[in-house]
Amino acid sequence: MLSLLLLLSLHAAPASAGEAPLRREVARVAIAQVRQMDPAWHPAQRDCAGFVRFVFRGAYRRWRPARLTTPLWRDARGEPSDFADAETLLAQSFAPLGRDEATRESLRTGDVVAFRLERDAGPIFHLMLVVRPEDKAHAPTRVVYHPGEPGTAVRTGVLQSLVTEAPLEWRPVPQNTAFLGFFRFKEWTR
Repeated sequence: MLSLLLLLSLHAAPASAGEAPLRREVARVAIAQVRQMDPAWHPAQRDCAGFVRFVFRGAYRRWRPARLTTPLWRDARGEPSDFADAETLLAQSFAPLGRDEATRESLRTGDVVAFRLERDAGPIFHLMLVVRPEDKAHAPTRVVYHPGEPGTAVRTGVLQSLVTEAPLEWRPVPQNTAFLGFFRFKEWTR
């Protein structure tokens, strides 16, 4: 199933031809982590934000290595940085797209689904990468993510299953106050 999904996502047709290989590589790197985490991904960085950073860097390393001469991410002050936690990634490096069904239907590979859960120790942010094949008749849109706990594997699931079957706090629907919305890497919104 994951092989079919990867094959279908490799034929996606993004708006910009320059983005096409990057989005395909995001899908390839993300799905490869489900099969087996790359040892180059430092264990101390293995959480949802670390997953996003690792996957994007891998895509840029292959298709646009010159872009990596400066960091991809922005810190809380908006300065280039190699590290950004989930909250900072959303605030500084990703642009909000919306929270509704129409936005969900327009998602593309590399977009992010974001949540903020309130806990006694403070808020917890969680990010999931979208992998969307061009032909939805043959494979559904998926999310790929690291659950954040040390020693756990990268997981994948069908986006629509989150909408209908997940506990409310993990449903990407407007009624869920923990759902922050869908986001796109700012460099891909220009």
